[in-house]
Formats: sequence, structure tokens, C-alpha cells
Amino acid sequence: MTQPLPDALRLYPRPPAPLRVLTCLLLTGLLGACAVGPDYSKPSAPTGAEFKEAAGWKQAAPNDEISRGTWWEIYSDPELNGLMKRIDISNQTLAQSEAQYRQALAVVQGTRAAQLPTLSGNVSATRSGNGASSGTTTTNTGGTTTVIPSTGGSSSIRNQFNANLSARWELDIWGRIRRSIEADSAGVQASAANLAAARLSAQSSLARNYFQLRVMDEQKRLLDATIKIYERSLRLNENRYDVGVGAKAAIAQAQTQLESTRAQSIDLDWQRAQLEHAIAILTGQPPSEFSIAPALLNTTLPDIPVGLPSELLERRPDIAAAERQMRAANARIGVATAAYFPTLTLSASGGYRNSTVADWLTAPARFWSLGPALAAPLFDGGLRRSQVAQAAATYDQQVAAYRQTVLTALSEVENNLVQLRVMADEAIVQQRALDAARQSLQLTTNQYEAGIIDFLSLVTVQTTALSNERTMLTLLGNRLTASVQLIAAIGGGWDPSVAPVINPRP
Repeated sequence: MTQPLPDALRLYPRPPAPLRVLTCLLLTGLLGACAVGPDYSKPSAPTGAEFKEAAGWKQAAPNDEISRGTWWEIYSDPELNGLMKRIDISNQTLAQSEAQYRQALAVVQGTRAAQLPTLSGNVSATRSGNGASSGTTTTNTGGTTTVIPSTGGSSSIRNQFNANLSARWELDIWGRIRRSIEADSAGVQASAANLAAARLSAQSSLARNYFQLRVMDEQKRLLDATIKIYERSLRLNENRYDVGVGAKAAIAQAQTQLESTRAQSIDLDWQRAQLEHAIAILTGQPPSEFSIAPALLNTTLPDIPVGLPSELLERRPDIAAAERQMRAANARIGVATAAYFPTLTLSASGGYRNSTVADWLTAPARFWSLGPALAAPLFDGGLRRSQVAQAAATYDQQVAAYRQTVLTALSEVENNLVQLRVMADEAIVQQRALDAARQSLQLTTNQYEAGIIDFLSLVTVQTTALSNERTMLTLLGNRLTASVQLIAAIGGGWDPSVAPVINPRP
């Protein structure tokens, strides 16, 4: 006999099936909204209020997606501009970093797939059987014995046809999958920052090598012009000796001076060749098929903003990469912590199974199964605890690496700022020394031609003047190199409308 429902249940009737399904999904979504593990909070870094060598800098957050820009165009060298374009096309180190970035993107896509159900299908046809047992029967007829083979037992051959679909879905109740996606997404951002850092490193290396090569071209021209002067000086001393008004010692001194200068000029050839080979590698070309014709150094030192507002340091890609790696390590603490909690999996399967093809896809051959599964490790000997401790220690390691990266970046900027400032002062003094050396050379040459002094005194002054000329060119190369390093230290690009400007030129 059916009992009537209590009044309380009549007031709250059972909801229809679609509403029950929606309610279950809503509850599942609410459960999935939580994610164990610490939420990321960027730790502080020892940045200081401003640079010692330049004021106006403040703490910044990573912003490496801002374009590096064609910063090398500030040097106004068309050939350098053309070489820079080949880096993105042919530089193999950059190609490696780009492939690593694509690999990180693929990892994230694979991790995201774990949020969705998996569906698989299977169709199979099998035939199986077992053999029958065998024996012999012995008969004696008329004194003759006959052995007759006999069989015993039974044999069976079975067919099995199967077609089914199965689905499986792990509910991300504790946020394990979402933390994994967070970690892998941060890894993608770190790879993108590493790609930007590799590009900036290749660009700055190319610019430094190129400017050093052009400085050697200038030194080569200086030495070749000096060699011509010394050749005329040698002929003059030989003529003076032939007419009896000169000494043979002067010829020896002139010959020594000439050959020594020729040796210096030859020595520049291998140095220039090495720089040319380095540029070939940076642009992805075989050194044997690459050459740069000698040319004048028409580059002037640019005005570089060194106030360094926040957006400049934001462009520093290695800092951005370190910060992303720190974020990824923080998310992996949540992944390790989620292992403490049980996993809930929904699975379903269904299909057709029969022993004959004719009755295979019929209603009686149908089968299905549906149900949840809850699994949790009950004892692991401290494995999960050790994994959480490892993840926490990795995060602490990345925090220290991030802070060290910031300190290194600050040091590089400070070093290049002070180098540019000191070398600008040095250039003023060196220019005065060069002007004095040139004036001394002119006066001494007049005195020698007038017969007031001997040739040895002239050689001494000529050597001093040549040394000062080469020192001035070397200093110019060092200043160009320091300016490139400063641009790389601040991230490779800037907005010229912001920040005060320090002119590195005297």
C-alpha cells in the first residue's frame, strides 16, 4: 500500500530532471571555483630610489611586450640598419629561442585540454577458440592389434563484435589543472621574454662588433697615411745621405719607424677579420661568404635618455623572464598541494556487443555504464609533503634569482652610465693631448727641415703623435660600445619625449 507524502514534501516537490542537472552543474562549478595553493603576489626587490649616476628612475613592473624598436637607427648608419634586419631572418640562436617559445605555447594547449572531457571510440572484431583433447583406442581382431586415434572433450570457436564510445572527465575541484595552466602560461611569458632577450643580445653584439670594425677601418687609414709620410721621410734621409749632408743612422731610424708602422697596420687585418666573422655568424651567414667593405666611420654618439622612468626598466626582458618564472614556481606550489585532496572523475561508456554480425547493432546487444569515481591516496610515506616542500623551495629560489637579476640590471646601467661619463671627460683631455701632439709635430718637422734638430727628435715626436691619434680612435670605439651597452641595459628602446637627457659628448 502506497503511503501519502508528508505535507513538508508536498510543499517542496521534486524539481524536474533538467533543473536537477543544472543544479548539479552549478554545484560542480562552485566547487571548481576554489584553487588550493598561494595566490601570486609579486615580492619586493632591492631597487633603490634612483640611480647614483642619474635621477628619475622608479620601481617598475615587467612590460616586455612593448616593442624593442629599431633603436640602432639612432646611430644613422645605413649598413648597420641592413645588417640588423638579417638577425630576425637568419640568426640561429634567435631561431632556437623562437622554437622554445612555440614549445611553451604547445605545452599550455596540452594542459588546457585536461579541463575538457576526453571521448574515445573503439570498434573491434575478434575470433577465438580452444582445441579439443586427443587420445588413442586399441583393438585386437584376429590376433591383430590396431591403434585408432580418438578425440575427447569439446572445442569451441567464438566470435565477438564490439563497438563502443567512452567519455571521461576529471573535475578540477581543487584547482590542480588551473594551477598547472597558470604555471605553464607564466612559462610562455617567460619564453617570450627570453626570446626578446636573445634578440636584444644579438642586436647589441652586432652593433658593438660593427662599431669596433669601423674604428679599425679608421685606424687602418691612419696607419696607411702615416706609412706614406714615413716612406717620404726615408727617401729624404737616403737622399741627404747620398749628397753627404745626412747620417746613416738617420736612415736606420727612418727604416725602423716605417717597418714598425707597417707591422701595426698588418696586425689590424686579423683583428678586423675576426670581427667580420663574428658579424657573419650573428647574421646567420658562413664567414667564407661574407665580407664588409672598409668605409668611413660617420657615426656620432647619440643622446641617450638616462632618467630611466618606469617604462624603460619594464622593457628589460631578462627581468620580465625572471618574474614570470617566479610566478610559474608559485603556481606549482598549488599543483603540489592539490595532491593532498581526492580526485573526482565522471566516466560513461556505451555501445553494442554481440557474437554475430547480423545481431550486432540491435537493441539487445546494447550496453552502457555511467558513474563517478572518487580516488584519494591514503598513505604515501610523506611523498606529497616532500613535493610541496620542493615546490616551495623552488619558488624561494626563483625569488632570489629575480632579485639578483634586478640587482645585476641596476649594476649594468650604473656601470655604463659612469663609463660614458668618465670617458666623455677623458675624451676632452685626450683631444687636448692630440691637439698638442699635432702642433708639436708641425713645429718639430719645421725645425728638422731647417736643420735645427736631428732626425731622432722628429721620430720621437711623430711616434707620440701617432699614439695619440690611435688612442683617440680607440676611445671613440669604447664610447660607442658603452652607448650600445647602455641601450641594451635599459631594454633596447625608449620614448624620447620622457626623461631628462645626458649628452655623452664633451
